[in-house]
Amino acid sequence: MSIMAYNGGCVVAMKGKECVAIATDLRFGLQAQTIDTNFEKVFPVNKHMYLGLAGLQTDIITVYKRLMFRKNLYEIRENRVMQPERFAAMLSSFLYEHRFGPYFIEPVIAGLDPKTFKPFICNMDLIGCANMPDDFVVAGTCEEQLFGMCETLWRENMEPDDLFETISQAMLNAFDRDAISGWGAKVYIIEKDKVTIRKLKTRMD
Repeated sequence: MSIMAYNGGCVVAMKGKECVAIATDLRFGLQAQTIDTNFEKVFPVNKHMYLGLAGLQTDIITVYKRLMFRKNLYEIRENRVMQPERFAAMLSSFLYEHRFGPYFIEPVIAGLDPKTFKPFICNMDLIGCANMPDDFVVAGTCEEQLFGMCETLWRENMEPDDLFETISQAMLNAFDRDAISGWGAKVYIIEKDKVTIRKLKTRMD
């Protein structure tokens, strides 16, 4: 088994109309053994941006803490909120610095520009090669199933409620077909004036 799939888990982000969504499953395991059913892989960066990390659990925690340190330094020095594009560039550079001994993670960024509120999504491989599409990004052990579900369900200019329904159905149906992810999900809908967080109950087998 790949070290990227050792702990299981998946993350998906989608664009909507002046909103963006990011969702993760809650399982933490050691290969096929389930250890915890409340391990979140999505973390707040600021009030309009969230970071999802799929991969090895120890690297997830380490990378998040190091990124927040760099992000806070930037905001103190520049005296402004970091934009999602800048954060993605910083994360890509950080991962490429460690290319000869990489962190075993696949990051997913979802957020709104703090001034224009333009939706932004991005994912990367473990050495920081960025992908910034106009529809959705996926990462984790069931990414093939997520690609299929997202391509089937996603459509342009979805309102927040429609976006929530779409990302939830894509996530639930994808990790039902993957043995090392699942056990509930958490969905974040990011709008310019609020962030809505919802927890999904799913099959627990």
